[in-house]
Amino acid sequence: MSLLSRYRVRPEWIDYNGHLSEGYYVLVFGFATDGVLNTIGADSEYRESARCSLYTVEAHVRYLNEVGPDSELTVTSRIVAARGKKLRLCHEMTVDGVLAATEEILALHVDTDSGRATPMPEHIAAKADELLEPLPDYAGRAVG
Repeated sequence: MSLLSRYRVRPEWIDYNGHLSEGYYVLVFGFATDGVLNTIGADSEYRESARCSLYTVEAHVRYLNEVGPDSELTVTSRIVAARGKKLRLCHEMTVDGVLAATEEILALHVDTDSGRATPMPEHIAAKADELLEPLPDYAGRAVG
């Protein structure tokens, strides 16, 4: 099941070319990742009580179309893998139904006290499994 989130482009996110600056695509995708984590139970309460969190360790962003000022962004988020210590997500950003960018991330579940990766607890893994979707065609591509 895909998760949807919406964001409005802020004036300070616009670069000298009059478009969304590249770092803000990642910021918006980060907000969407937080939404996924909240949905599967890896929220702030969990992070504080369990002293664990999910850390993004790899990301691949594709910038496909320019995004203008004051655009309404819709991000569709998918969990495409959840095993042991690893969570893999794919995000798609659209503006008026047109694909503007994608991001694929790999996150690791980490014990924040030790700084070491550790398996996700059963309740988080089970919720992530409920939401699993097939890998989109763009996932797993190399840069180049």
